[in-house]
Amino acid sequence: MEESILTSIKKLLGITEDYTHFDQDIVLQINSAFSTLNQLGVGPEAGFAIEDASSKWTDFINDARLNFAKTFVQIKVKLAFDPPTSSTLMDSYNRQLDELTWRLSIVNEH
Repeated sequence: MEESILTSIKKLLGITEDYTHFDQDIVLQINSAFSTLNQLGVGPEAGFAIEDASSKWTDFINDARLNFAKTFVQIKVKLAFDPPTSSTLMDSYNRQLDELTWRLSIVNEH
């Protein structure tokens, strides 16, 4: 996926690429998710952060085994930026995050 990290996350949030009003808020949440991934040992050892739509997923990671990281970032941003009002949906997202965290840890160990 050569797509911009910011653009792809905005798309998953239902925000068009040309609507930039929330970009800084979304960037903050994306970078927070990258910090969590760094603590899990995923991504560049020195850490990773974006500033705008110029950063691509391949700048962060090139290992296909770690595609879970993209979903992890998406869910983390969704929960922080636009959390669901349904407790059932919130529980589902949190269970997905737990599983992704576990899977990313396993991949990183090998």
